[in-house]
Amino acid sequence: MGDRGGRIWRGAIACCAAAAVLALVVPRLDGGEPGASGGHDSSKQVSAEQPDQQEDAQVVLFGHTLRARPSARPAPAPSPCTHPAQRSFVPVSADATDAATGAAVLALPRDAAGVPGVPPLSTSGKNAFAWDASGVRPGSPDGNVLLNAHTWPDGSALGNRLLAGLDVGEQVVLHGATGVRLCYRVTERVEVRADQPFPRYYGVPGGPPQVAIVVCSGSRLGPGQWTHRTVWFARPVG
Repeated sequence: MGDRGGRIWRGAIACCAAAAVLALVVPRLDGGEPGASGGHDSSKQVSAEQPDQQEDAQVVLFGHTLRARPSARPAPAPSPCTHPAQRSFVPVSADATDAATGAAVLALPRDAAGVPGVPPLSTSGKNAFAWDASGVRPGSPDGNVLLNAHTWPDGSALGNRLLAGLDVGEQVVLHGATGVRLCYRVTERVEVRADQPFPRYYGVPGGPPQVAIVVCSGSRLGPGQWTHRTVWFARPVG
């Protein structure tokens, strides 16, 4: 990727943000025994010594043997991966195991330096993914679908939840506007230094189809500045 790739990696793609910089014009990537008795209790004797006779008595008294009915089991929820998309589409929302359910996916352009756009520094933006609108769409036959999300120092952003809850083997589902969807399984989670380019995030032409998600991680050095980036790669299911 050269110098340009390094600038991109060190720029906004990691979406690390701090509440203190919400006013910035340009976003930065930053839960015993029974008691003795002198009398004779025939009912106890029947119960303890003649259980079969007791059952027979029940049959005589009630005319039939009472049996517990099995409880009805709810039908299993249909898998979102049953009918995957057959063509590429623009993602509008995403699920990521317990980290995200119906999170908005914002289609954003790159800036003049070629850096993928990031969600706005707002309450809604910190809970959304940004998708590189000029890049690969879900359902394309090859290449990386590029997503990023904010990490906030107070732990309240989507990136924080991904860091805490999205691991290898878990599922990411991308949804389109018309009900189409595509499921992915996380195959790799890697943390790299923020000051070192990581071209694998961008993929290569003709590379395998996959989702690549990046957020800031490690230690926060200041507004928009974190020591590391965490990247997830996920392959289509089926």
